[in-house]
Amino acid sequence: MINHKETDLINKARDFYNRGRYKEAKILLNDIIDGNGKSSEAFYYLGNIFHIDGEIGKAIKAFNKVLELDPCHTDASISLSILYNDIGKYEEGKKIFDQTNERIKSRKTKENVEDRHINKKFAEKHYELAEMYMSYNRYDEALYEYNKVNALNPEHLEARIKVAKVYSKKGFVSKALDELRKLKNENPGFTPARIALGILFYGNGKVLEAQNEWRNVLVKDPYNSEAKMYLNLSETATETSVL
Repeated sequence: MINHKETDLINKARDFYNRGRYKEAKILLNDIIDGNGKSSEAFYYLGNIFHIDGEIGKAIKAFNKVLELDPCHTDASISLSILYNDIGKYEEGKKIFDQTNERIKSRKTKENVEDRHINKKFAEKHYELAEMYMSYNRYDEALYEYNKVNALNPEHLEARIKVAKVYSKKGFVSKALDELRKLKNENPGFTPARIALGILFYGNGKVLEAQNEWRNVLVKDPYNSEAKMYLNLSETATETSVL
């Protein structure tokens, strides 16, 4: 039987949460849990608020409660996996991540559908792992994870820039240039691709090509501080070397 009062409270709490009014949302969520300790959605939103407030232990406890009540709650699984990863419990995080991944694969096989929302969630997880690998100079693992991001969420353009950076770090400059040129041509309005391409050109002695990329950024975005900075630095360096 549907509990209409609880549904109304959940909807109000969700509205507060989406508007960033976490204190009001928290009060309603606690009221729901006091009346019904089996509301997985209440625990899920409470876990998110704890996470935002930096109360990691409470967030983990809340997400675990969600999964106890609803083992198929994918968002809670992914959030919990990310939290474990954040506090260095990589094995626990990986275990939950792998279990969730297998469950999604199984569901896709049965239903033959792709959930873009879930794909984006997984893409963010792979991106976090890639960033962690990069921080330890483990470029092959990082490249694998960044490519996973691109496969799951082609709209995550920053991951494609990171792929080029990995190629550059590994000494494959031509592949890095090709990746950034392709990204620039496919997404002309994505200025970070041109900025990154300019940096790569400049780092390999192609000063004029680098300056051309940064100038093109400033044509489209005259107030782009990053492009201005790189262009000024390159021009100053050129003048100094001539003198």
